[in-house]
Amino acid sequence: MRKHWIFVTLFLLSGWLVLPSVSHASYPAQLTPFPTPTPGPDGRIIYIVQPGDTLIRISLISGVPIEELRGLNKLTGDNIIVGQELLLGLGGPTLSTPTPGPSPTPTVEIPTPTPLPGTGVICVLLYDDENGDALRQETENAIAGGAISLAERSGKATFTGESRSGSDPVCFNDLPEGNYTISVAIPGGYNPTTINTITIDLNAGDETYLDFGAQKNSETLANEPTPTEASSSPLLGILGAIFLLAGILLALFGTRLLRGR
Repeated sequence: MRKHWIFVTLFLLSGWLVLPSVSHASYPAQLTPFPTPTPGPDGRIIYIVQPGDTLIRISLISGVPIEELRGLNKLTGDNIIVGQELLLGLGGPTLSTPTPGPSPTPTVEIPTPTPLPGTGVICVLLYDDENGDALRQETENAIAGGAISLAERSGKATFTGESRSGSDPVCFNDLPEGNYTISVAIPGGYNPTTINTITIDLNAGDETYLDFGAQKNSETLANEPTPTEASSSPLLGILGAIFLLAGILLALFGTRLLRGR
């Protein structure tokens, strides 16, 4: 009997020693792992309230201060419900990796054809500058016999011609593009009143007209009949013919008189 009580006493003592250690044991707080929400297309980070969530717990696991959670979601207290969407902040939109499509077929570049060289026209008029003002008047006609030469600077074209009387210039057609020197040799009996050499650039489609003036020199003018002489010569011819006819008539009349006797 005494042994039984000793055993009970020892059992109670052991229980008393063990219970305080159990009651005072502390366990670390367990937090559910927080899955980081993916920002939506508009950049908002949304958390869906789960069963057992509190505002304090969501603040701890997300790292967003509780006051900021209230401000972002316009909360006046800490009451939240399961399934409620809470805005945690803003982030960049989700980047989607585009699915590569078929490689485009490279376009074959067609070589640009080299444009053919164009041609132009140069017309030259050597005119009789009667008043010597170096400006051609409509009444001042062309002078015949002037030598015209065209030479392209690079030597790819050389042309010659001769001025003619009238009012039309001498034209050189289908000339290749280039830099041309045009010269006119004044015929004898004339003096130039303008320059007789000029250089121009001829482009495709150009049609250039050039006038060169010359005036009769004093020797040529001296050999020309004066207007008075020119106008009196026909009159003298008419008078001579009248006198000759009158002489013939008188001769015939005299011959008849002699026969009548």
